Amino acid sequence: MLVLLAGLSNATPVKAFLFNRHALNYFLYIIIKTTMTITIFKESMAGTEPPPNVSIYLQALWYDANDDWERAHKLIQDLPDKNAAWIHAYLHRREGDLFNADYWYRRAGKSRPDVSLAEEWEGMVSALL
Repeated sequence: MLVLLAGLSNATPVKAFLFNRHALNYFLYIIIKTTMTITIFKESMAGTEPPPNVSIYLQALWYDANDDWERAHKLIQDLPDKNAAWIHAYLHRREGDLFNADYWYRRAGKSRPDVSLAEEWEGMVSALL
Protein backbone atom coordinates (compact mmCIF):
# COMPACT_ATOMS: atom_id res chain seq x y z
CA MET A 1 0.00 0.00 0.00
CA LEU A 2 1.32 3.46 -0.87
CA VAL A 3 0.40 6.19 1.58
CA LEU A 4 0.69 9.93 1.00
CA LEU A 5 1.12 11.80 4.25
CA ALA A 6 -0.68 15.11 4.26
CA GLY A 7 1.12 17.80 6.18
CA LEU A 8 4.55 17.01 4.79
CA SER A 9 5.89 19.87 2.72
CA ASN A 10 6.00 17.88 -0.51
CA ALA A 11 3.54 15.08 0.35
CA THR A 12 6.38 12.55 0.25
CA PRO A 13 5.11 9.09 -0.63
CA VAL A 14 5.96 6.51 2.01
CA LYS A 15 5.61 2.78 1.42
CA ALA A 16 4.02 1.33 4.53
CA PHE A 17 3.15 -2.32 4.36
CA LEU A 18 0.79 -3.02 7.23
CA PHE A 19 2.19 -6.51 7.74
CA ASN A 20 5.74 -5.20 8.03
CA ARG A 21 6.28 -4.11 11.62
CA HIS A 22 9.22 -1.82 10.79
CA ALA A 23 7.28 -0.04 8.07
CA LEU A 24 4.30 0.38 10.38
CA ASN A 25 6.51 1.77 13.15
CA TYR A 26 8.07 4.20 10.67
CA PHE A 27 4.63 5.23 9.46
CA LEU A 28 3.48 5.88 13.04
CA TYR A 29 6.70 7.79 13.72
CA ILE A 30 6.00 10.07 10.74
CA ILE A 31 2.44 10.66 11.90
CA ILE A 32 3.61 11.53 15.42
CA LYS A 33 6.39 13.81 14.17
CA THR A 34 4.04 15.69 11.86
CA THR A 35 1.06 15.98 14.19
CA MET A 36 2.53 16.62 17.66
CA THR A 37 1.17 19.87 19.02
CA ILE A 38 1.49 21.51 22.41
CA THR A 39 -2.09 20.42 23.14
CA ILE A 40 -1.31 16.77 22.38
CA PHE A 41 1.92 17.05 24.37
CA LYS A 42 0.05 18.46 27.38
CA GLU A 43 -2.61 15.74 27.10
CA SER A 44 0.16 13.15 27.27
CA MET A 45 0.85 14.28 30.86
CA ALA A 46 -1.94 11.93 31.96
CA GLY A 47 0.19 8.97 30.85
CA THR A 48 3.09 7.29 32.59
CA GLU A 49 5.74 7.97 29.93
CA PRO A 50 6.46 10.77 27.47
CA PRO A 51 5.04 10.34 23.97
CA PRO A 52 7.11 8.02 21.79
CA ASN A 53 9.73 9.55 19.52
CA VAL A 54 9.88 12.98 21.15
CA SER A 55 13.31 14.53 21.62
CA ILE A 56 15.28 14.21 24.83
CA TYR A 57 14.52 17.89 25.44
CA LEU A 58 10.78 17.26 25.35
CA GLN A 59 11.21 14.15 27.48
CA ALA A 60 12.93 16.27 30.14
CA LEU A 61 10.16 18.88 30.03
CA TRP A 62 7.55 16.11 30.20
CA TYR A 63 9.14 14.64 33.34
CA ASP A 64 9.44 18.11 34.86
CA ALA A 65 5.74 18.78 34.27
CA ASN A 66 5.00 15.43 35.92
CA ASP A 67 6.90 16.49 39.05
CA ASP A 68 9.96 14.35 38.37
CA TRP A 69 12.59 17.10 38.54
CA GLU A 70 15.39 14.60 39.21
CA ARG A 71 14.70 12.58 36.08
CA ALA A 72 14.36 15.72 33.96
CA HIS A 73 17.66 17.04 35.31
CA LYS A 74 19.42 13.71 34.78
CA LEU A 75 18.33 13.61 31.12
CA ILE A 76 19.59 17.10 30.37
CA GLN A 77 22.54 17.85 32.66
CA ASP A 78 25.33 16.36 30.56
CA LEU A 79 24.19 17.46 27.12
CA PRO A 80 26.50 20.14 25.66
CA ASP A 81 24.13 22.12 23.44
CA LYS A 82 22.18 25.35 23.94
CA ASN A 83 18.74 23.72 24.09
CA ALA A 84 19.92 21.51 26.93
CA ALA A 85 21.44 24.53 28.69
CA TRP A 86 18.11 26.36 28.32
CA ILE A 87 16.17 23.51 29.92
CA HIS A 88 18.88 23.13 32.56
CA ALA A 89 18.50 26.83 33.40
CA TYR A 90 14.73 26.51 33.65
CA LEU A 91 15.05 23.49 35.96
CA HIS A 92 17.35 25.38 38.33
CA ARG A 93 15.08 28.42 38.20
CA ARG A 94 12.19 26.14 39.11
CA GLU A 95 14.04 24.78 42.14
CA GLY A 96 14.85 28.34 43.24
CA ASP A 97 18.61 28.24 42.52
CA LEU A 98 18.74 31.51 40.55
CA PHE A 99 22.54 31.80 40.64
CA ASN A 100 22.91 28.41 38.96
CA ALA A 101 19.96 29.14 36.65
CA ASP A 102 21.57 32.38 35.46
CA TYR A 103 24.80 30.51 34.66
CA TRP A 104 22.86 28.05 32.47
CA TYR A 105 20.84 30.81 30.81
CA ARG A 106 24.15 32.43 29.80
CA ARG A 107 25.35 29.05 28.43
CA ALA A 108 22.11 28.90 26.43
CA GLY A 109 22.68 32.42 25.07
CA LYS A 110 19.61 33.70 26.91
CA SER A 111 18.77 35.75 29.94
CA ARG A 112 16.38 34.74 32.70
CA PRO A 113 12.88 35.50 31.41
CA ASP A 114 10.46 37.79 33.18
CA VAL A 115 7.55 35.35 32.84
CA SER A 116 6.10 32.68 35.06
CA LEU A 117 7.60 29.21 35.12
CA ALA A 118 4.46 27.88 33.41
CA GLU A 119 4.81 30.42 30.61
CA GLU A 120 8.48 29.61 30.17
CA TRP A 121 7.74 25.87 30.09
CA GLU A 122 5.04 26.34 27.46
CA GLY A 123 7.35 28.55 25.37
CA MET A 124 10.11 25.95 25.51
CA VAL A 125 7.76 23.13 24.51
CA SER A 126 6.44 25.19 21.59
CA ALA A 127 9.95 26.05 20.44
CA LEU A 128 11.16 22.44 20.69
CA LEU A 129 8.22 20.68 19.02
